[in-house]
Amino acid sequence: MDTLTRLEATIAERRAASPDESYVARLNAKGLPKIAQKLGEEATETVIAALSGTSQELAGEAADLLFHLLVLLDARHVQLADVLAELDRREGTSGLAEKAARTQD
Repeated sequence: MDTLTRLEATIAERRAASPDESYVARLNAKGLPKIAQKLGEEATETVIAALSGTSQELAGEAADLLFHLLVLLDARHVQLADVLAELDRREGTSGLAEKAARTQD
């Protein structure tokens, strides 16, 4: 089991905990808008670290971003495996071609 899969399982487990004892449970108690807001904040902090921080700061912010993305996915009942399957489906496809195919709907 890899790190992200273990983290996904931990997040799912902690969602049911008391909000007084678990950050994940506290975020979930505040609802999806708060979880999404937190993900956005972490994305912004990651961009700032990429532009003006050290490699270590960027790694820390990227870890926070991945964590909060997994919390959001869990809250929406989307499995990491589904995200990875989508990435696998896109593998070998030009990013430009893939984007063009999505906009032709």
